[in-house]
Amino acid sequence: MAFRIFVDSDVLLDFLLKRSGYPIVRGLMDWGVRGHVQLFTSPAILREIARELTKAYGAAQAKELLLALVAIFQLVDAGYDTAVSALQSDIDNISGAISYHTALNHRLDYFITHDTSLLQVVNPVLPAYTAIDFLNHHPADLERANRLWQES
Repeated sequence: MAFRIFVDSDVLLDFLLKRSGYPIVRGLMDWGVRGHVQLFTSPAILREIARELTKAYGAAQAKELLLALVAIFQLVDAGYDTAVSALQSDIDNISGAISYHTALNHRLDYFITHDTSLLQVVNPVLPAYTAIDFLNHHPADLERANRLWQES
């Protein structure tokens, strides 16, 4: 069964704006496209990254990029209880807390971010990693995915 991974806004922006983390995040996106992992994000994150994409590329291209993104991502959202839980948590970054608790509520396996406050969350139910740490933490899965990719 494929890992179910929530991807935070900073990681998506690395990919979509081709920032320094692009090559690493592209590997994770390739895993998602090929079905080796299931990728998740939230409508709130789409709104957040839409602003940056529109500034960088204009509205038309930002919409195209977001449509391509939702073609490979599943969207999960926070309800009332999840929002309250996030706001009562020890995480200072409010939007990050809501995203993390959304992923937790939907019983996802991993949370991928570059936010240091979220990376410090110690919860074995939903570990938080950077993209590179996640890929390095799962070398056997990476090797298997690469083998399957080469065979297809």
